[in-house]
Formats: sequence, C-alpha cells, structure tokens
Amino acid sequence: MTQACTAAGPNHEHSGHLEHYDPVANRIGMWLFLTTELLLFAVLFIIYAVYFHDYRPGFELAAQELNRTLGTLNTVILLTSSLTVAMAITAMQKGARRLCAGLLGVTIAMAALFLVIKSFEWQAKFDHGIYPGSDHMVDLSKGENLFFGLYYLSTGLHAIHIIIGMVFLSIVLWRVQSGRITAERFSLLENGGLYWHLVDLVWIYLFPLYYLIA
Repeated sequence: MTQACTAAGPNHEHSGHLEHYDPVANRIGMWLFLTTELLLFAVLFIIYAVYFHDYRPGFELAAQELNRTLGTLNTVILLTSSLTVAMAITAMQKGARRLCAGLLGVTIAMAALFLVIKSFEWQAKFDHGIYPGSDHMVDLSKGENLFFGLYYLSTGLHAIHIIIGMVFLSIVLWRVQSGRITAERFSLLENGGLYWHLVDLVWIYLFPLYYLIA
C-alpha cells in the first residue's frame, strides 16, 4: 500500500504541475506587456512627427550626419535575427532541441553585433561633438538640436530593449539546453520570440525616421 502511494506521488505532482501550465494565459500576458511597450515608443513617434512638421529643414540637415550604411547594416542584422528566433521556435516545436539552441545563440550574437555597430556610430558622433549639451550643438539650429535629442533618446531606449532581449533570450537558451523547455512546453521561448520581434519592429520605424529623411 505504501509503495503504491509512493509510486503515485510523483505522477500526481507532475500532473498537478502540468495543470498550472497555461500557454494561452502566458501568451495573453505577454501581448499585454508588449502593448505597453508599443505605446511607449508610439509617444516618441508622435513627438517626432510634431517636431518634424515644425522644424523639417533642421531635421533633414541633421539626418545627413548619420551613417546610412551602418544603419542599413543594423537593419539587415535585426531582420535576420528575427528570422533565426522564429526558426528556433519552429525547431523546438519539431523537437530539434540542439538546433533550437544554436539558432538562439545566433540571435543573441546578432544582437551583440547590433550594439557594437551602434556604439561605433555613437562614438563617431561624440568625436565630432554631436551630442546633447556639447559646444558644437550650441551653434546648431533648434531643429538640429531637437533631431539629435530625439535620436539619442529613441535609439538609446531601443538599445536598452536590445540588452533586455539578450538577457531574456539567454535565459531561454539556458532553459532549452537544460531541457526545461520542450516541444510540449515552449511558451517562454515563444514569448522571447515575441519580445524580439517587437525590438525588430521598433527599429523598422526608427530607421527610416532618422536615416532616410535626408
């Protein structure tokens, strides 16, 4: 009798644990969170639109200082990283755990590359005295100052989201490698992919707003 109860114990606990697993609720919660993030960037886009309308010549002149080649390269990197994270989710659904882990590793590496390129781009601006509060900025028009202020705010906030995404996906990668994420239980992986797609979507808007208006 005791042996039967002991044998049934783990199965009961496992069953109870599975009952608490609700992928739909997890997905809804993630979508609600992403909505608040989209609203945050939407406010920045609205502010940009208002100032662009009032100071268009200054915005267009300031945009010429940005490196369109690096901006385009970073766009390609982020689009590719969105593809690899989507492929990672598909791989896990098919039970290909090692492939999923490898694709997540590629995604994280691309995120790091994006930040490296962005840091070089920022450093080039700093070396030329193009940053809020610099002596060089004092001589520029109000439109140019507003442009660069919004540029650093928007791309800086986006970079913070990139870092958060890297941490998030690193945790997901560890759980994939440890077997805690499986083909039957992969909502955390899916949520990580959704967050990364948000990061990509925001950049798709930032790129033309700042790099392609000149």
